[in-house]
Amino acid sequence: MNREERRQFVRDHRTCVFGYNRQEHGPAMTVVYYVMDGDDMLVSTMADRAKAKAVRRDPRVSICVLNEQWPLSYLQVYGRAKLDDDPAQGADLLRKVIELMAGEPMPEEKFPAIEKMAREEKRVVLRVTPYATFETPPRHVYQPDDVDTLTHFTSSSLDW
Repeated sequence: MNREERRQFVRDHRTCVFGYNRQEHGPAMTVVYYVMDGDDMLVSTMADRAKAKAVRRDPRVSICVLNEQWPLSYLQVYGRAKLDDDPAQGADLLRKVIELMAGEPMPEEKFPAIEKMAREEKRVVLRVTPYATFETPPRHVYQPDDVDTLTHFTSSSLDW
């Protein structure tokens, strides 16, 4: 994939595995929806969740963007995250995520309920600015003869 194809892959999808460093134990990972804002990836979470706490400690995160179609393909993204705790921004992103999940715009009469939910859950925005990707081209076996030409090679870290 070239640079534009990698960026388009991220723009075309909506779910990822969000990875971050925990204070104890190994890294943590969670599946989340994301929304694009230019090249930045926006993730909605609660202020008291581990993702938000981890970003406050260390802004370095990994995101594995998932293609939701089989056979599975993915693109690893490395970024720096910033936490925005503005309630209006939290509510706006929550609405966008809900629309993404539903696959359709929410009617205006749902906005007050979404704003209330965002306020009660103390929703914040994690703004991830990518700086690199890690490409591992997928290799799939669709039929037995594909084994004869199946190849693997090392991946490479590429500038965003």
